Amino acid sequence: MGEGFRVRADRTSTKVGCTPSDGSQLLNKLQAQNQTWPHQADLDIQEVGCPWICSQPCALAFSATDKATYLFTNVPAAEAEALLQFGALYLNSQNGDIPWKQFPEALKSTEVAKIPAV
Repeated sequence: MGEGFRVRADRTSTKVGCTPSDGSQLLNKLQAQNQTWPHQADLDIQEVGCPWICSQPCALAFSATDKATYLFTNVPAAEAEALLQFGALYLNSQNGDIPWKQFPEALKSTEVAKIPAV
């Protein structure tokens, strides 16, 4: 994986209304759609344990060296395609700064935190 990035996804969501399988469904869809994604070689999808955000389940983060990190929470399990669209923007950005107006519409309803690169 050269100039790539990682997506870390929470498989163990437990909030009422977001059953434990929602995180698994999202992760599985993301992994399946990544198989035919043009940037597949640049994306490392990693399952993670509990991120301690129980009230904000179905969470994942985009991170790369020298780029801002984006943490998305309350991501609907059906939005794997929108996440890969965001991934393409992230991959093609120099420092990870993605203007809000460029976010896929489906991700504008999620909660997102941008953490500057350190």
